[in-house]
Amino acid sequence: MKGRTILLDHVAGREAAALMVDGKLDDLLIDDDSQPRPGAIFRAICDRPLKGQGGMMLRLPDGETGFLRQGRGLRPGQPILVQVTGYSEAGKAIPVTDRVIFKSRYAIVTPNAPGINTSRAIADEEERARVNAIGHAVMEEAEHGLILRSSCAGADDEDIAEDIEAMLELASAVLGDLEGANPEALTEGDGPHVLAWREWTSRADVITDENCFEHHGVLDQIEDIKSAHIDLGEGHMYVESTRALVAVDVNTGGDTSPAAALKANLAASRALPRALRLRGLGGQIAVDFAPMSKAHRKQVEQSLRASFKNDGIETSLVGWTTMGLFELQRKRERLPIAGFIRNI
Repeated sequence: MKGRTILLDHVAGREAAALMVDGKLDDLLIDDDSQPRPGAIFRAICDRPLKGQGGMMLRLPDGETGFLRQGRGLRPGQPILVQVTGYSEAGKAIPVTDRVIFKSRYAIVTPNAPGINTSRAIADEEERARVNAIGHAVMEEAEHGLILRSSCAGADDEDIAEDIEAMLELASAVLGDLEGANPEALTEGDGPHVLAWREWTSRADVITDENCFEHHGVLDQIEDIKSAHIDLGEGHMYVESTRALVAVDVNTGGDTSPAAALKANLAASRALPRALRLRGLGGQIAVDFAPMSKAHRKQVEQSLRASFKNDGIETSLVGWTTMGLFELQRKRERLPIAGFIRNI
């Protein structure tokens, strides 16, 4: 199976989407209803401030609790519109922001952030001008801001305009629903099938046949990611989630030479984004690379930066610890899939 293929199916009764690149599973989205999806918008009710932190605990629907990091100036009982930014750790409140956005395939509408901005990934000046003109035409009387995404490049004028208009309509409906004494869900956040359309925007074949995961080898490759072991060709690594962090251990195998260590570490740096993406892992990540010189460390760090640049999930490269581990901090946009693929 050459090229890019998007497959939309269900796994164990859950909506799922898979992205295959040249026959290899590159990304996987599986729905989970145990928590609100990232992107969901709520009317929340301020509950209690966190003294010394500036944050505010919020009441959400269904007895859930949210945490707003910047809660100064808010008072208990006050309604506020918030958007889920990621999944919470076990026993912790759901992280939210009051900077609500409305995101689709081509456009992001940004209330309270006026102006029209075009993705810098659209480098061609004529294409930027075309896309900008569409944005200005649709937003002529709108009071919100707009970000035109890189996927606008090459897209039809009508498709871009309709996408912007749809987000403006959604923004108008949601922002007009602030008043109320009780918490309420205003949008659910996008599920795997919509997320695949929204985020996997490069040209691809799309397959929606029933049981297409089984027929096209997706289930077999899901079986592979149940294991913590990942073959690197030049060695191997283990990616294991603990309660505190995600631990990554890189090994060279039988060859312990500096050259072998560098090869294994570079291979690991290239493979790590995909390994984390497929397993739905985020939070604090500690990588124990094979022993190497400081000069080789710089090469590996450069490789990590290049690898995560196109990953799509916000990841900060924190750096080396005094113990020689490399630390990363990755946004929890997904839940670990280990729990619900165990019986597939």
